Amino acid sequence: MHALKKDTDNLKVIKARAHFLKIQNSGKKWVSHGLVVQAKDEGHEHIGIGYTVTKRTDKSAVKRNRIKRRLRAVAAEILPHHAKVGVDYILVGRPLTATRPYEQLKQDLIWCLGKMDLLKDEKNSNANF
Repeated sequence: MHALKKDTDNLKVIKARAHFLKIQNSGKKWVSHGLVVQAKDEGHEHIGIGYTVTKRTDKSAVKRNRIKRRLRAVAAEILPHHAKVGVDYILVGRPLTATRPYEQLKQDLIWCLGKMDLLKDEKNSNANF
């Protein structure tokens, strides 16, 4: 399943540092092998999404950008179908994000959403991709 343009219309990219810090300081957080998810319910009518990969993750800008591309792909495929609307999400890359199989990254994101009670409905938490 690949993300279609109509599916990603509801995703709004978070760019402001202040917004990232607000989610980081007062939101929920869950860590998996492939990524970290931070989330905060904002009550709007879209899904906010931001991506962070620090130099601590990898010194190489090329590798950090690859991690961000993988996070964007996973978010575009999973969040429109499984995440609650009105919540802002920050996906934080980890060193394993670059090499972890794509299917496992998708499972990591769904697992994190389930642990934070941010799935649209519980039947999707056991979705087999």
